[in-house]
Amino acid sequence: VQYEEVINGSTYTLPPGNRLLHLHLALADYSNPAGNQFAYKIEGLDQDWNYLGTNHDLRLDHLPAGTFMLRLRGADNRGNWSSQEIALHLVVQTFWYKRWWAWLLYAVLLAAGSFYFYRFQLQKKIAQKEAHRLQELDTFKSRFFTNITHEFRTPLTVILGTTEQLRGDNQRWTDDGKQRKLLLIKRNGEGLLRLINQILDLAKLESNTLKMNFVQGDVLPYLRYICESLHSLANAQNVMLRVESPELEIVIDYDPERLLQIVHNLLSNAIKFTPSGGRVTLQADRTTFQKLTNLRLRVSDTGAGIPPEDLPNIFDRFYQADNLEKAKSGGTGIGLALTRELVEQMGGEISVISVVGTGCTFTARWPITHLAEYGPWHREFPLEAFRAPVKIPAGIAITGTYPNPVEDAADSARPGLLLIEDNPDVVEYLAACLQDRYTLDFAYNGRAGIEKALETIPDLIISDVMMPEKTGFEVCDSLKNDERTSHIPLILLTAKADIESRITGLGRGADAYLAKPFHQEELLLTVANLLEARKKLQARFANAARLPVAINATTPEVVEDAFVQKVRSIVEAHLSDAAFSVEHLCRALAMSQPQLHRKLTAVTGKNATLFIRAVRLEKAKTMLLLKEKSVSQVAYAVGFEDPKYFSRVFVETFGVAPSKV
Repeated sequence: VQYEEVINGSTYTLPPGNRLLHLHLALADYSNPAGNQFAYKIEGLDQDWNYLGTNHDLRLDHLPAGTFMLRLRGADNRGNWSSQEIALHLVVQTFWYKRWWAWLLYAVLLAAGSFYFYRFQLQKKIAQKEAHRLQELDTFKSRFFTNITHEFRTPLTVILGTTEQLRGDNQRWTDDGKQRKLLLIKRNGEGLLRLINQILDLAKLESNTLKMNFVQGDVLPYLRYICESLHSLANAQNVMLRVESPELEIVIDYDPERLLQIVHNLLSNAIKFTPSGGRVTLQADRTTFQKLTNLRLRVSDTGAGIPPEDLPNIFDRFYQADNLEKAKSGGTGIGLALTRELVEQMGGEISVISVVGTGCTFTARWPITHLAEYGPWHREFPLEAFRAPVKIPAGIAITGTYPNPVEDAADSARPGLLLIEDNPDVVEYLAACLQDRYTLDFAYNGRAGIEKALETIPDLIISDVMMPEKTGFEVCDSLKNDERTSHIPLILLTAKADIESRITGLGRGADAYLAKPFHQEELLLTVANLLEARKKLQARFANAARLPVAINATTPEVVEDAFVQKVRSIVEAHLSDAAFSVEHLCRALAMSQPQLHRKLTAVTGKNATLFIRAVRLEKAKTMLLLKEKSVSQVAYAVGFEDPKYFSRVFVETFGVAPSKV
């Protein structure tokens, strides 16, 4: 405020954009105006007076917003302060963006912003979870379709191959042989039908169209019948299967078809994850839950168990635990899901308790009712027939069912084949295809196959891919990278027929990759071609002097060149040592005598003894051509103690006496 007379008690309002107050001060004493003194105080801001001295101008700038009282007083040139003061009221206005309604607007905007930011983050998280869920669903479905393809292809291989065998040479089979093959076809056909029915039942449960057809009767004989139908599977896996119940009879309403699905899924799953020599037990009894009498079924095994992180998801559709390498066969991820939904459809629940390495126990229970008609089996029930209730012994001695062809004198001249396959039906079909031409040996999983191959050194190996313990790919890795077995042709025979699996198998060293279902002639020709290629390799190494020098390639022939060159180098290093024998060579190679004999025979056509002698003779021939030593000296130099024996074997090998070389 300038150029305006200040009136005591006046109120001055300062706008927010111009907070400058300029006052020119004067006293009524005019004797010496320049010596007058002044002081001011702003109540609310200042505690004491602010003295200006003889400065007559007061400038107040950047005053804070608010209401204040400015007090002014003066003194004459002798320092006598006047008792009269001037008081002015100052109202300093605030900026609009600092007023209460602005802060309220800020709060509203902040709340709205926070809400929309939270909503955006929430939608982002939901979108990420949905994307992750869809990705997991795609993974589950992809795994499901891969596994279900395997589940379809394996029985189809048996059905189509066995049918072709019966159709191609009908006179060859006896009546018992035909019946056995027809039962093989029937068993695999029923497995396919069961798998298809499970898929259809899941769809019906989802659409609430699945109907229950209850009958009333004693459930214990039927449970024993279901277990009896699984004895062949348990026998093949060398697993003890038993039924236990403290009750003499349990009369309830139940749907035989749905109960068959529930018990069959639980028992077959337990057998699949139980190692050879293990035990699977089905227990049935009554229990009380929420004041209702329930039927309780408990299936326990002594298998691999389920990892704790997999337990919450074990009943989800398409889900498969990460311990499938412990299983004897694959799966589809729908069996336990269907089991849970069927149990819940009957008003019950299912749970599982597992200890990794010890086994697990599935417990299913549902209320017992007596509303259905009591009497014989329902006529529309889909099974062919029902046996009378039988008592299953408390323990059953189990033996494996893999073929064991009887060997005769001619078998020793046949090439030896090792079949690594976990499905007994496929093994039976393969044996029928190959047993007339080859000597067969069998292994029921990948780990046993590797051990069997190292022990017997077969002429050719046929292996499945999806197997327990070790997959076919791991079998390839192990055998093709082992010096003892790297020469053995290996055929992967599997339901995993996609191009990625083929590339993986061939990339790991497989010599051939056949997809199920396959034709018998295709298998026979593939085996014959690989064995013929092995014979050509033997012919190439038949003369130890024709070994190639360069061994820095990666083809299978060159890998075997390296092995033969290694053996030859060891022999040449001990050339003059007449005591150097096959036993010394085995120690130098860290191989057993049978392994070395089979390896050298497979690659060169000569056993270890003949190979050592061939190297000695080739070296002797080279020395004789130089004409530097006599025959006797050459004989001693290459490790022969008897020159006469040296001359005789030299003539047998080269057709000429050493003295005439």
